[in-house]
Amino acid sequence: MSEKNPKLILPDIPDLHKLDVYKQNGGYENFKKALKMTPDEIIDELKTSGLRGRGGACFPTGLKWSFMPKESDKPTYLAINGDESEPGSFKDRLIFEANPHLLIEGILIANYVMKNKAGYIYIRGEYHKWVNLMQKALDDAYEAGFVGERMKETFGTDFSTEIYVHKGAGAYICGEETSLMNSLEGLRAYPRFKPPFPAQKGLWGCPTTVNNVETIATVPVILGMGGEAYSKIGAEGHTGTLLYGVSGHVNKPGVYELETGMTLREIIYDVCGGVPGNKKVKAVIPGGSSMPPLTGDELDVPMDEESLKKVGTHIGTGGIMVMDEDTDIVKITLRIAHFYHHESCGQCTPCREGCGWMEKILKRMVAGDATSQDLDLLLSVCDNIEGNTICALGDAAAWPVRGFVQKFRSEFEARVKKSRSFQALNVVHGRRDTAETLVVDN
Repeated sequence: MSEKNPKLILPDIPDLHKLDVYKQNGGYENFKKALKMTPDEIIDELKTSGLRGRGGACFPTGLKWSFMPKESDKPTYLAINGDESEPGSFKDRLIFEANPHLLIEGILIANYVMKNKAGYIYIRGEYHKWVNLMQKALDDAYEAGFVGERMKETFGTDFSTEIYVHKGAGAYICGEETSLMNSLEGLRAYPRFKPPFPAQKGLWGCPTTVNNVETIATVPVILGMGGEAYSKIGAEGHTGTLLYGVSGHVNKPGVYELETGMTLREIIYDVCGGVPGNKKVKAVIPGGSSMPPLTGDELDVPMDEESLKKVGTHIGTGGIMVMDEDTDIVKITLRIAHFYHHESCGQCTPCREGCGWMEKILKRMVAGDATSQDLDLLLSVCDNIEGNTICALGDAAAWPVRGFVQKFRSEFEARVKKSRSFQALNVVHGRRDTAETLVVDN
C-alpha cells in the first residue's frame, strides 16, 4: 500500500494477532500514553482527529464519548458492536483475526476515558471462528496482566477494567445499538425508544457507550500519531482510513484499508482490478445493502460521507457491492427486500407490514404479474416506512428499494403491465377451491 493509503488498522506484519508480536511492534504503548493524560485530553485528541463512527451512522467519536457522565453513582459500560450483519459488510472480522489486540487496547483506552467498569465485545453468532480468535487474544491479555485487576500492577495505575466477549444469537436487528443492549441483557432484541439515550440509560439502566469495532480499534492509532496528524489523512470532514469490504463483480474482491476520499472508480478499477470480462458497471451500493445505490455513471464520487450525501446516499459500513451490466436489478431489489422482511423484529407496524408488502410487490414484478399501479404502490410503501419506526431498520429497508426504482425505473417498468391475470379463490364448505382465471383491468 502506498504512503497515500497507510495501513493503520491492518498493517502488513506477520502474526500480529499474537501478543508477543503485537508488543514488539509497540502494542499497549498507546494505552500507557493514555494513562499519563486526562480523559478530557484524550477526548480532545479524538475531536481534533475528526474520527467518525465506522458502524454506519458516522457520528463523531470524541463528541459521543463526551456525552458520558464525568461522575456517576452507577457503573458505566462500553459495548463494542461486532454484530456485522449488514449484507456486504465483512471488515470487522479481519480485526478479530489479524489485529485483535489493537481492539483490546482501544477498549482499555475507552474504558479509562469514560471510567467504565467493563467492555462487552458483541459478536454475531455466525462468526464462530472469529469469536474463538477474539477470545484467545483476550485470554492472552488477561494472562499477561493487561486486563482485569492485575493491570493495576502491570501498568502502575489505580485503574482497572474488565472485557468480555459475548456471542449473539444472530439477528440483523442486534446491530442497532439499543437492540444490542437488550440482547446483552438477555432480553428480546427490540429497539428501545430514545430518549433516554444510552449515555443516560444503557446496559442495566447504567450509562453506556456503543461503538463499532473499527472505531475502537482506531483509537490507539490516533493516540500514537496524534489527532492533528490523523486529521490530515483522507477527506476533510471524514478523515482517516477505512476498511472497505468490496464484493460482487470485481476481479479482486476483499477488504482494503484505504484513505477516505478515494473515488469509487479508483477503488473498483485501480485497487480491485476492474470488472470481470471488462463489462460495464451498472450499479454500486457504496456502504452495505441498506444504502441507496449509485449508477455506473456516478463512479467518480469520492468515498466519504459528505460527498456521498450530496448524491443521495451514504458510506454506511464501507461495504461496496458492485453489479455489472448483466445484473437483473429487479431481482436484486427483491433479494434485498426479502432480507429486510425476514430480519424485521416486528415491533413497529410500518416496518413489519411494509417490508412484507415490498417483498410481495417485487415478487409479482419478477413473476411478470405486476401492473404499473404496483410500481407506484411500491414507492408509496417506502414512503410510509421511512421515518416512521423506532429504529433505522425501516429506513434501511426502504432506501435501497426506492433508490433502485428511481435510478433504474425503466427496468421496473419493463416488468409491469397494464392488467393482471390471477387465480381467484373461493371458500366452499371450509375448503379453498381454485375458480376460473379472471382478468382485471386497472
